Amino acid sequence: MLPALLVFLGTYLVLAVGRLPGFRVDRTGAAIIGASLMIAFRVLSLDEAFRAINYETIILLFGMMIVVANLRLSGFFAVISAWVVEHAHHPLALLSGIVLVSGVFSAFFVNDTMCLVLTPLVLEIVTQLDRRPIPYLLAVAMASNIGSVATITGNPQNMMIGTFSHIPYRVFAATLAPVAGIGLVLTVLLIALVYRREFTRAHPVDIPKPRVRVNRVLLWKSVIAAGVMIVLFFAGWPVAKVAVVTGAALLITRRVKPEKVYREIDWQLLVLFGGLFVVIAGVEKTLLSHDLAGIASNFRLDRVGVLSILSALLSNVVSNVPAVLVFKPFIARLANARQAWMTLAMSSTLAGNLTLLGSIANLIVVERARRDVRISFLEYLKVGVPLTILTVGVGVVMMSRV
Repeated sequence: MLPALLVFLGTYLVLAVGRLPGFRVDRTGAAIIGASLMIAFRVLSLDEAFRAINYETIILLFGMMIVVANLRLSGFFAVISAWVVEHAHHPLALLSGIVLVSGVFSAFFVNDTMCLVLTPLVLEIVTQLDRRPIPYLLAVAMASNIGSVATITGNPQNMMIGTFSHIPYRVFAATLAPVAGIGLVLTVLLIALVYRREFTRAHPVDIPKPRVRVNRVLLWKSVIAAGVMIVLFFAGWPVAKVAVVTGAALLITRRVKPEKVYREIDWQLLVLFGGLFVVIAGVEKTLLSHDLAGIASNFRLDRVGVLSILSALLSNVVSNVPAVLVFKPFIARLANARQAWMTLAMSSTLAGNLTLLGSIANLIVVERARRDVRISFLEYLKVGVPLTILTVGVGVVMMSRV
């Protein structure tokens, strides 16, 4: 029990801090080392470690990365984003358009991708218009987090929850899409309120048409493939199977070098998942094998509000993917496991808006805009804190009715 506990605490300490102090060990490295130590200390056998890895989650994430890579390389996201901002003739309309694009496409194609695509485009437009860039950049990050709540394919933690819970794609979306929709409206209202001088005294603006590079053949091929994939998701086909087959079909091409697609895949994230699966399995076997239902009852995890608060707090300490894995052994023992899984998806994702460090999407926006504008930790909190409290509150109310 002691080796398992020490390995778990050491791994999650690095996940919380970001790196092992004094060493060049990042979060992925910590997961690899932690999984290896679970095997080395005989907490798990090699066969048990292999069985601990949820390959369905990794296959789903891998397939979605290939599909999203093709859409991004084709220029699809940039075309849609450019069209929306081109037709926005007032700063408030521009803000609403950015929130809409970031939120809706994050629901289906992973929120980090939308931040990578939208940040430079939005920054270019607001610079040309001589507008203050921070409200619009915050909209990109926060809307991407909120929009990704809506479906299983919106973010990595939802993909994990989808494979653990076996909740059908359409049921997941029908339950959580309304939470995301209300959250996007609140995003527009709060940003407009906090930065009201930017919007209340603004005059209509003529937004120039952004220049976007497009590979038309790849664009149509990717859009058709992605559209069929989403239809099959809602039709009830196995999500991981559909995603990886769609991704494989898109690799059959004469126009795009495969290396370009491979560079778009986050290999480190896939390895991180594998390592964390093994670490949590070791803890579950040694420390949590006695009375999971009793522990869950003692912490009141069957209550939507309690689970949401604990999930939101832990997600901001160690990030949402590791947080979901911590709650995984307990959720299955609850009387209403389906409600608990979707509550965990809601709260762990919306918690990403609390602070600048709460989500990878936030960091992507900050880093991509760093040369032109600096978004401070305190500047982010002005919108992030009230938005997180309001959206999680809405989610708690709606999940209590499930």
